[in-house]
Amino acid sequence: MDYESSLDRAMENVPDIGGDEQRLQIPDPQAQKDGAFTRFTNLGEIADVLSRGDEHVHRFIQRELGTSGKLGDGRGRYNGTFSGQDFSVAIDAYVEEYVLCSECGLPDTRLVREDRTPMLRCDACGAFRPVTKRSSSQQQQQQREAVEEGKTYTVEITGTGRKGDGVAEKGNYTIFVPGANEGDVVEIYIENISGNLAFSRIA
Repeated sequence: MDYESSLDRAMENVPDIGGDEQRLQIPDPQAQKDGAFTRFTNLGEIADVLSRGDEHVHRFIQRELGTSGKLGDGRGRYNGTFSGQDFSVAIDAYVEEYVLCSECGLPDTRLVREDRTPMLRCDACGAFRPVTKRSSSQQQQQQREAVEEGKTYTVEITGTGRKGDGVAEKGNYTIFVPGANEGDVVEIYIENISGNLAFSRIA
């Protein structure tokens, strides 16, 4: 068998690892009001789907929502009023940072430590990258870039939420912009803020 034939045969046998995170079927987060708190009732189920520890996901959600809470029996309980959409956005951010491979886009990854540095290693393509926490200087910059209800801002749409809304980032806030598409630069009016999530409309 000549070289070209051998190469063709080898390529035919290479598994397809094209990025398709859609096969990661994440249940919709379930929010349940509990007085001054909100329960995330299926946090443990979602953590299992992501192959990550409940506690790790819980700590990330606290950071994203800018609140404190407790974890028990696979359920999170957070100070404040949050919706299922609020939790959904936090989970999307977690998946982007701690689950999806930045090279092939697949969720076949593991969190490992190398020389005390947390790394995300992909079992599908072999890629790995460091996972870094936000520094205090970044947090201070985010605090300076506050978002307020009733004000307008010009933002760039950098992504799309699971419900199809455009998503922008400003400081420590994730802003939902219905009707906007990734790549758009739009002027928005902030209608409501919940934790570190802001809901807007195109001005």
